[in-house]
Amino acid sequence: MDANTKTKIESILNSNRVVLFMKGTPSFPQCGFSARAVAILQELGVQFQGVDVLADDTVRQGIKEFGNWPTIPQLYVNKELVGGSDIMMEMYQSGELQEMIK
Repeated sequence: MDANTKTKIESILNSNRVVLFMKGTPSFPQCGFSARAVAILQELGVQFQGVDVLADDTVRQGIKEFGNWPTIPQLYVNKELVGGSDIMMEMYQSGELQEMIK
């Protein structure tokens, strides 16, 4: 990943406590996994920044490399990668996600 992409991703993470790198936007998710991730965060009532990776291919590829995670969506809390929608669902069901986001 080039330095500009890394700086852009770091800037997004530094500016927002909860960030969801996703396909589409929170109001119009473009895949089922992104829709599920948004629904979980909305159910928790958490404010989050959605980043549409479809709008910027450098971010789409760069975020996979940045977090060493091959799929989208990716949830970050306090600049740390939590995981994708399956992990979010497991953590939500166990109550772990609620504790992390408090």
